[in-house]
Amino acid sequence: MSKPMAGTTPQSNNVPMGILLMIGATIVFALQDGISRHLAGTYNTYMVVMVRYWFFAAFVLFLAMRAPGGIRSVARTSQLGLQIFRGVLLVAEICVAVYGFTLLGLVESQAVFICYPLLVAALSGPVLGESVGWRRWAAIGVGLIGVLIILQPGVGVFDPAALIPFASALMFAVYGLVTRYAARRDSTATSFFWTGIAGMVFMTSIGIWFWEPMSQNDWLWMALLCVSGVTGHWLLIKCYEMAEASAVQPFAYFHLIWAAILGVSIFGEVIRLNVATGAAIIIAAGLFTLWRESRKART
Repeated sequence: MSKPMAGTTPQSNNVPMGILLMIGATIVFALQDGISRHLAGTYNTYMVVMVRYWFFAAFVLFLAMRAPGGIRSVARTSQLGLQIFRGVLLVAEICVAVYGFTLLGLVESQAVFICYPLLVAALSGPVLGESVGWRRWAAIGVGLIGVLIILQPGVGVFDPAALIPFASALMFAVYGLVTRYAARRDSTATSFFWTGIAGMVFMTSIGIWFWEPMSQNDWLWMALLCVSGVTGHWLLIKCYEMAEASAVQPFAYFHLIWAAILGVSIFGEVIRLNVATGAAIIIAAGLFTLWRESRKART
């Protein structure tokens, strides 16, 4: 799952390099989704996410130790409860998303999940008090039509499992808004630190009770999952250091393309017409929303 994270150093606004880094991040995160689908299809989802978060927490501790002032400076916050809530919400969202991969596959899960920027736009008004104009509401409505085309709630017997990736998208949208709210008083480094630490503590308190023996080959896959997670976050950090978010964010939709390639070629999934149509509508609505936000920011 690609989780945007702003940089902690001055931005150079090298857009071509930022785009390359974003595309690289989407490739890594798609591979991470594929490995998660494989491991969670064999082992308990809680255990898989827990081990992944152990490595993630070690990564954020390493970054904090190298930051000016060390861990004490990075961890200092006046809104500890909010930061813990963020970390717990994200790790819960990851569990829901990975579970969705095992039930619906990568293609359909990601096709629905990509509606999260529209959910962020819809919730930014009531949560953050931001102005949401009629054009943005129109784009949100069109995007949700795309979701309905994918889910097909009126065709045959509706599968409730189809709502899992939508729930994941909603949780990630709320996480994004809470992160934006926390950024009013905390630095990116502080939020990133508590994302890893709070998520690791919460996930360990649950996942340790679901421990299962893992084969040697799957431990190699688990190691690759951990490394891919850290690599993906590093690429995103560098991406947002290199270029403005509005310039590179549209390329985050490449995640769906790579996930679809993996789903079809490795897991034998099929791209149904309604899924392709709905995903195209969601992407178009999302790109329009991003264009409106960047235009509004310039004016």
